[in-house]
Amino acid sequence: MSDTKAAVQDPPIKEANPARAMEALECAAVRAEHVEERLIVRATPADFRAATQLYMPDVRKMLDRVMMSSDAEAGLDALLESGALTAMLPEIEAMVGFGDGEWRHKDVWKHTKQVVRQAVPRLEVRWAALLHDIGKIKTRSISPNGEVHFFGHAEVGARMFDKIDRRLPLFTRDEALKSTVRLLILHHLRASQYDPSWTDSAVRRFAKEMGELLKDLLDLSRADITTKRPEKKRKGLRQISELADRVEKLVQEDAVIPPLPGGIGDAIMSAFCIPPSRRVGELKKALETAVESGELQPHQPAEFYVNFMREQAERFGL
Repeated sequence: MSDTKAAVQDPPIKEANPARAMEALECAAVRAEHVEERLIVRATPADFRAATQLYMPDVRKMLDRVMMSSDAEAGLDALLESGALTAMLPEIEAMVGFGDGEWRHKDVWKHTKQVVRQAVPRLEVRWAALLHDIGKIKTRSISPNGEVHFFGHAEVGARMFDKIDRRLPLFTRDEALKSTVRLLILHHLRASQYDPSWTDSAVRRFAKEMGELLKDLLDLSRADITTKRPEKKRKGLRQISELADRVEKLVQEDAVIPPLPGGIGDAIMSAFCIPPSRRVGELKKALETAVESGELQPHQPAEFYVNFMREQAERFGL
C-alpha cells in the first residue's frame, strides 16, 4: 500500500469516547480486508484507553482481524493514522521512520509491515512478525566505519513485550499465544544463523530447544527476508529450507534407529559393577537425555558412552 496518508475523520473535542475508538479499529480491519473503502477514523488516546478498559476482548478481535487480513499493511497504516498505535502500542509506532535510509539500514516500519504481509496467516506468526523488531529502537549502534548494529535486540524485544503485556493485557485470555509470541521474538534470529557446517548434534540441540515452536520459527524466519536482491533472498530461503530438511532427516533417523546401542545396559552393569536394577534404567535415561540435548552423539558403540560416564562419574553418581 502507498505510504501517503489517507483521508481522516477527526474526532470531536469531548470526553473519552470508547465507541469512537472501536469504530477506528473496525475501520482499520475493514480496510485491511478490502471489504469497503472507508474514511479513517481518528480517536484520542483517552478514547483508546477507555476502549481497552471496557472492551478488551473486542479490541483484540479487531486487531486480530487486521493481523490476519489479506492486506495487513493497509490495516496497520490505518491503525497508525487513527492514533491506535500511538495510544496502545507506542513501541510499534516508534518504528515509523526509524532508519528510512539513514545510516544505511532499512526503515524498520516498512520492513515490519512487509514481514507481516509475507508471514503465513497464523496468529502466532503474524503477531510475532509485527513485534519481532521492536527491540531495534533501543539497541541501535553505529560502528566507527558506519556499520549499523542492533546487538541483543531480540532479547530486549522480548523484555519489551513483557512490559507491553503488563500495560495492555491483549493476551491475558490466551496464555499459550502470549508465550509463543514472546519466544518467537526472543529466538527470531536463530534459524537465520544456521550454517551447513553445523554438526548433527548442533542441529538436534537446536530442534530440541525450539520444540513445538520450530515450525512457527522457521515460517517467521522466511517472512523476515525482505531484501530486494533476488540472489540474497534465494540464499536466505534456501538456508532455512536446508535447516528444516536436516531436522526432519534426523528426526526420521532417530525414530528408526534408537540413539543408544543395544546392550548398553549390560555394558553399564559390567563397567560399574551394578546389578540389574532400576539404577541401570536411570543411568540409561541420563545418557538418552544427553543425546537428545545434543551433548552426546547418538548411534555410537557402547564403549563410547561408558567412557563418557567414567569421565563424568560425579555427574552420574558413580
